[in-house]
Amino acid sequence: MNTPANGVAAAIPDTFADRSVERFQAMPAALRALVLLMAAGGIGLSVVYIFGFVSLLDVTYYFLLMALFLPMAFVFLPAHAGETKVGWLSWVPAAATLGVTLFLAWKSRELVYQTWVPVSQDWQLGVAVALFVLILEAARRSGGKIFVGIVLVLSLYPIYADHMPGMFWGPPTTLSRTLAFNVYSSDALLGVVTRVVGEMIIGYLILASLLVATGAADFFLRLAMSLMGNARGGPAKVSVLASGFFGSLSGSIFSNVVSTGAVTIPAMKKGGFPAHYAGALEACASTGGMLMPPVMGAVAFIMADFTNTEYSVIVTAAIIPSLLYYAGLYFHVDGYAARHGMVGTPQRDLPSLREVLSEGWPFIIIVGFLVWGLVVMRWERLAPYYASALLLVLTFFKKSLRLDGARVRAILLEAAKLLSQTVALLLPTSFILGGLMATGVAPSITAALVQMGGSSVVLILAIGIGVCMIFGMLGLIVAAYLMLALTLAPALEQAGGLNTLAVHLFIAYYATLAAITPPVALAAFLASRISGSDPIKTSWHAARLGIVMYFIPIFFLFEPALILQGPWHQTVIWVSMNVVAIVLIAGASEGYLYRLGLLRAWSRTALFVAGLLIGFPEWISTGVGFAIVLAVLLGHRWAVLPSTGTSAAA
Repeated sequence: MNTPANGVAAAIPDTFADRSVERFQAMPAALRALVLLMAAGGIGLSVVYIFGFVSLLDVTYYFLLMALFLPMAFVFLPAHAGETKVGWLSWVPAAATLGVTLFLAWKSRELVYQTWVPVSQDWQLGVAVALFVLILEAARRSGGKIFVGIVLVLSLYPIYADHMPGMFWGPPTTLSRTLAFNVYSSDALLGVVTRVVGEMIIGYLILASLLVATGAADFFLRLAMSLMGNARGGPAKVSVLASGFFGSLSGSIFSNVVSTGAVTIPAMKKGGFPAHYAGALEACASTGGMLMPPVMGAVAFIMADFTNTEYSVIVTAAIIPSLLYYAGLYFHVDGYAARHGMVGTPQRDLPSLREVLSEGWPFIIIVGFLVWGLVVMRWERLAPYYASALLLVLTFFKKSLRLDGARVRAILLEAAKLLSQTVALLLPTSFILGGLMATGVAPSITAALVQMGGSSVVLILAIGIGVCMIFGMLGLIVAAYLMLALTLAPALEQAGGLNTLAVHLFIAYYATLAAITPPVALAAFLASRISGSDPIKTSWHAARLGIVMYFIPIFFLFEPALILQGPWHQTVIWVSMNVVAIVLIAGASEGYLYRLGLLRAWSRTALFVAGLLIGFPEWISTGVGFAIVLAVLLGHRWAVLPSTGTSAAA
């Protein structure tokens, strides 16, 4: 990725550095060719299955996909910190995974037409144990020890469920039945998570591989610089825009922080922003990318399958909340820059917009085509394949993007990395579903939550937010969503009569929010390592800058028009109210309100409260909020600090 003309890319912390390419390059040539061949085979297999060129059983396809990509997780992800090259600790599980999954693909027809839960033969249990352990090892490498520990505890829940109290009680079962259920059941490994990976996510990851290998990340960063770099606080506004662009395509918080943050954080620091502010802003901007259309994170795809909702509907519903969130970040930056008299990067140091567009116009066409395919044509899982094909065609018309042998290898390597690591991270979460579904405990938890909440939805919401935060802080965003989609979502729908899509988006937002919420804000901690700032201070500032996201989910939960699930006139009204609210909240948070100036402490508090009241979709509270704003404006002489040289210049 190119760096800004006036900045130097930051070094990425060793803990988070991607060593997969180094491990790949250190492999013998024959094995490197095999990895690329497996990636090509996986892409071809998905095309054959998705477009129906060859009739395949779903289960056969799933196990073949695992055979092609799950072994590569052991190749790209080290067994321990000291394994810089692929050693026997990686080759053995990779070979074992390949053998077990190919065997299950061969036996898939028998698995479909017979009952393997409980197992009828010892070898069936042995295969289930082997695949269960191998997937857990992949989970350890991709998500860490805490992740695999939680997966293990919840997946084996049926074994000790009869010892649990109250609503958590479940009927007793055996270890062998539990393991067989986790591996062979359509409610566990062969269920929603694997189906979403194999039928939805894979297409978007193939498209992402093409975009990354052809330089889309660099293009979007340069585009953001050319659009925002000259504005006051320009480097920070570039971070907001670039992370939104890149995050909407990558769907990953942490890769977004590393990819864009390595460039934007040094640029922000050079532009006058403190290290903790630069890290916090990048963490917030990257976190929002996971819920930014058109390509959102894995949670959105699972949500579509879970709620039986078209993905295009979820993409459309997420547009307004995402734009409101990024608008909040923009107004925060603008207020900070105005308060401190900052100016933008000189135009001579920025790339020309015309030059950037002339170099990267194919990427603009692809994003536009993808949005059209999802929202207008409703192609769902076919859209990324059509977009990938179009990108390949467009490369023939742009010399700098034209494919050659090296670029094809880069595309296949990127696909191998993305798909293998996604499979390693998501497949283990299917065991969490298996643990809950095998006991039938989910409905009893739902009923208990409804009973606890009574006529009030607030208590149920508080419980759900708490669980989202705890799991999200551990980086288990998908796991948090899966658990709460089974238990909390039905409770909210029953107790409050709330919109189903609004409830599921609410859960997704709060699970994602944990990445910037102290005390364990993983995205902020990672950004602080890049910015060289204190992690705790960075995380608290991230929570402050991302404050809008804490309230928007509550607003659209009670007014579905904000996610385009209501009358259009309600959407117009409440979007307008929320824009006003965001300006007030950001201004109060930064201590500078546009057209008013530097705020005193009491007026900051008053305007912050007014913003919350105006944004909440209820007319009495909104009226009270506007009354507070009017009072502050009438008393602006006492609400605003005297102008200083800095503020006057701003």
